[in-house]
Order: sequence, then structure tokens, then C-alpha cells
Amino acid sequence: MNRRNIVGLSAITALGLTLLCGNALAQTKSLKDQLVGTWTAVSWEQDVPNGPKFQRYGANPKGVTVFDANGRFFTITARPDLPKIASGSPSTPTPEEAKAIVSGAIGLFGTYTVDEAAKVITLRVEASTFPNQVGSDQRRLITSLTADELRFQNPTAISGGQIYYGFKRAK
Repeated sequence: MNRRNIVGLSAITALGLTLLCGNALAQTKSLKDQLVGTWTAVSWEQDVPNGPKFQRYGANPKGVTVFDANGRFFTITARPDLPKIASGSPSTPTPEEAKAIVSGAIGLFGTYTVDEAAKVITLRVEASTFPNQVGSDQRRLITSLTADELRFQNPTAISGGQIYYGFKRAK
């Protein structure tokens, strides 16, 4: 074997080992590290006891959820067809406009922790457009997490049943 073949085989072997190590490191990333980033809503569906599945934010919800590396989160989800306020002022909606907006949008923020073994995210709500959530711990069971997709469920929704959330990683 000549020197050129030996150098070529050495380079190929080194590259292969580098790729294998890189894949092993990526696979050992913690659940929290995999969550960090910005996610856009693709689905929101609730199983209602003794009733049909319910899509509070429509078939194509608009929303974003952000998990930062320091353990803070924020999320906002809204129906794409929320009514405009006829008066042009957010402080003077009609009762119908106010009801549609309140029932068709949610925003909250606070801190979060991740239980790696149980695959559970716990959201500690500091503020919410639904004030009943403030100060509560909201548990979310991660059912799927890839580089580009996140799915979790709320097994104990305040309004009953379970809620299933779907997100894709924002580009």
C-alpha cells in the first residue's frame, strides 16, 4: 500500500469517527436542551368528556411558544379568524367581540422545568390572559420531540378532558 492510499484511508477513518461522535453527542442532548427555541403552533385539540373533539383555536391555529435556556417560557395562541374591534380601540369592544376574543386567544408566560425521566414540562404561570391560571403549575406530557416537531398533552385541562398540542420549530 502506498503512502497516498494510507493517508486517504486515515482521512476517511477520521471523518467517520468524527461523524459518529457528533451523532452520539446529539443523541445525548437533554430534553430541556432539545426544547429550547421557538415553536409555532400547528394544532390544538381537546377531548371533551362525553363530547366531540374541540378545536378552540380553529383547524389552523396561529401561535408561538418559546422556551429559553434559562427556564423561562411564553406562549400565545389565537384563532386566525378573530374579529376586528369595530371601534378600533382595544378598550371598547362590543360584548360579542370581547367574547370571541376571550374564547379564541390565550397568552401566558412564566418559568418552566423539565422532568427528564417522566418527559414532563411543568409551566409555572406568572401571568395569563386567563387569570385563573396565574400561580398554577401546568403539567405537559411530551409525547413526541424531534429537531423539527414537538407534541405534548395536558392530561388535566381545567375545562375537562385532555388537550393535545402540536408545534413545529420556527425557521
